[in-house]
Amino acid sequence: MKLQFEKIEPEAGSSFRVIHNTEAETCRVYWHYHPEYEIVYIPFGTGQRRVGTNVSRYEAGELVFIGPNLPHLNFSYGIEGQYEEIVVQMRDDFMGEPFLQKPELATVKRLFERGHMGLTFGAGTKQQVSPLLEQLPNQAPFERFLTLLRVLQHLADAADVEPLHANGVRFDLNPKEQERINRVCQYVEQHYAEPVDIQVVADLASLTVPAFCRYFKRMTHLTFTDFVNEYRVNQARRLLHSARTVADVGFAVGFNNLSHFNKTFRSVTGQTPSAYRKELVG
Repeated sequence: MKLQFEKIEPEAGSSFRVIHNTEAETCRVYWHYHPEYEIVYIPFGTGQRRVGTNVSRYEAGELVFIGPNLPHLNFSYGIEGQYEEIVVQMRDDFMGEPFLQKPELATVKRLFERGHMGLTFGAGTKQQVSPLLEQLPNQAPFERFLTLLRVLQHLADAADVEPLHANGVRFDLNPKEQERINRVCQYVEQHYAEPVDIQVVADLASLTVPAFCRYFKRMTHLTFTDFVNEYRVNQARRLLHSARTVADVGFAVGFNNLSHFNKTFRSVTGQTPSAYRKELVG
């Protein structure tokens, strides 16, 4: 199983991402890494836990904290039957660069430092944290933000914590490959509102266009076009919080006509831009 890079975007109106799955995902199941920290809580389900060098089983109620670039397997891998997971993904600067330098957050800073080992928590901490995590998917952005801080505080103060990747070995993620994929992602972040020339992107990666397309699919499990469209849709979700028209939002994020915007937005989110906006208001 090859190690894959996963590109993560915060959701609209938030500095971090919350995922709530009520069944095992059948797509994008792979051994992967990303620069974000990750909290995984599994109310229902039993399966294989693979974090760094640790391979073991987990039971319902599993609660782990995974540091940046620590390879791990999707927890839904091979799951059949009832399954539910709540996942929080965030950068260490999601509150701004000086975030972890605040004296009030000294224990949270230590939590983040220990995250590179992958941490699993006992029954006491699960009892404190699970109700908070279960609130996250349905909370408004500000309440969600406060709840996440409380979760981090409980995890930071936990006495019933054990490392999974106990030897702390840093994985060789091939710095050249990381630099290459980061160059591509940075280009998309800077130019998504314009027509994206795949030849320019392939040149950035020092590859021919066909070789780049194969490379990008291998690294991300997405075609480059799908990756760009998902990025544009994520930006559109942010702009739909404003008073701009749906058509204006579509053009602002790089779609050249409203029909294409509507179709792509629906394929990524499961609803049209108008329905998404109506849900925000309602």
